[in-house]
Amino acid sequence: MIQWRSLIQDVFEDSPFHGLLFNRRRWVLWAVSVLLLAVVGVASGWLLAEVGVIVVAALVAALIAAVMMLCDLEAAYVAVIGVVALFPFGSLPFKVGFTPTFLDLALLGLFGVWVLTVMLTEGKPPITTPVGGAVLAFALLAVVAFVAGLSHGSLTSYLIRHFAEILMSIGLFYLVVNTVRDTERLGRLVRWLILGASAAAVIGIVLYLLPEDLVVRMLSALDRFGYPSGPGVIWYIRDDPAEMKRAMGTSVQPNVLGSLLSFGLAMLAPQLFARRPIFPRAVTIILGVLLGGCLVLTVSRSAILGVACGILVISLMRYRKFLPLLLLALLVILFSPWSQGLLEHFIEGFRGQDLSTRMRFGEYKDTITLIRRYPFLGVGFSGAPDIDIYVAVASLYLIIAAQMGLVGLLAFLVVIGVVLWRFWHTRRAVVDLPDLEPLWYGVHAAIVGGLVSGIFDHYFFSPEFHHSVTLFWLVVGLSTAATELAVRQSRLRLQQRA
Repeated sequence: MIQWRSLIQDVFEDSPFHGLLFNRRRWVLWAVSVLLLAVVGVASGWLLAEVGVIVVAALVAALIAAVMMLCDLEAAYVAVIGVVALFPFGSLPFKVGFTPTFLDLALLGLFGVWVLTVMLTEGKPPITTPVGGAVLAFALLAVVAFVAGLSHGSLTSYLIRHFAEILMSIGLFYLVVNTVRDTERLGRLVRWLILGASAAAVIGIVLYLLPEDLVVRMLSALDRFGYPSGPGVIWYIRDDPAEMKRAMGTSVQPNVLGSLLSFGLAMLAPQLFARRPIFPRAVTIILGVLLGGCLVLTVSRSAILGVACGILVISLMRYRKFLPLLLLALLVILFSPWSQGLLEHFIEGFRGQDLSTRMRFGEYKDTITLIRRYPFLGVGFSGAPDIDIYVAVASLYLIIAAQMGLVGLLAFLVVIGVVLWRFWHTRRAVVDLPDLEPLWYGVHAAIVGGLVSGIFDHYFFSPEFHHSVTLFWLVVGLSTAATELAVRQSRLRLQQRA
């Protein structure tokens, strides 16, 4: 934690305000406090009259969060996780040249606190990893593709902002690797990620059960913070009210909520059989029911398939007790009356019978045409140069290939390949680390699930879904940090034995 009092004293040492801020006479301190309260009261009254109670409450909460972030790096992490999970599309109700989102501010605060901590404390040497070099190459190729794409598109503030957000999210990888240097902090961050996803699940379930008119009014009240409004905030399969309703919470789209819940459920799963879980068993079961229940209500086929694959991988590698549970879940989905609608939706998707799947196939075909025309660096981030093609496809891998070319896709696959290669080769090192092992398996299960769901969704590399990009690179950073911890602790044990 940064010692802000001593820092502020140094800053105001030669200032005329120093005597007021650090005066030993109590009446001076009281006078300054009363004056500040009066100013705050007048400003609050003006804001209440101008913008309303909801906006003022949000600004006060943001101010409190900002103060907490400045005092503690982990508080800054929690702020980022909270926004990603609970208010991902929220933006300020006013412009400062542009309209920054709460996630933009939270990430800038996190990076700012990290930089200040490094500057004001005796910093440890930076951690370099094989994954870090691959991530840097991927980020540099993104910049090259962005610049090359400007040859057929205009440079707008919208484009600059969203591309900068992608780079900031990728840069989060390095921040995580260099600040998560012990198992205790890794455990706390994983715990907050799971709790954030669980809170999103509760909101999703509650909004799913409430009357639709009330839900429309509640979600439409968020329009001043950049959220959509009107009846369209309620989602159904194929946008048909006669079909199954889909949970979306405050994530706007069911598939986006599903991706968050799948990450949370994948990270939680190893805790059920962990020797030293981060939650009591009963709490783990309750959170699992909330996450799994809301995930089913999203009817997100990609997210459900992704988390199933992630848990299956770690079950085959380490947690064999999960295999009967996975089989039981499959039997429930196959034969339970209430799940027949979900099962039918899955079967239609695999057969390519429903409209959304046919639209995906059309997007895949058109995107492959685009990649054939621009195979090297893609078309960049400013749109397609030809009027007969477009850049919009529900696939993480195809959207990267379209915007960054096959070179960019190869760089991304190298990043993932290195992460998974180290995952496989470090599996024996974590066996004797009961605190680290379930955390390590959990974050890697989330990555595997995200990669599987990425075949059918593009959220983890989409400028419109900055929070999903942030979540992905945050978990990649946590997985790399966890692997580094396992390697270092394994080496230390070998040295002690020698």
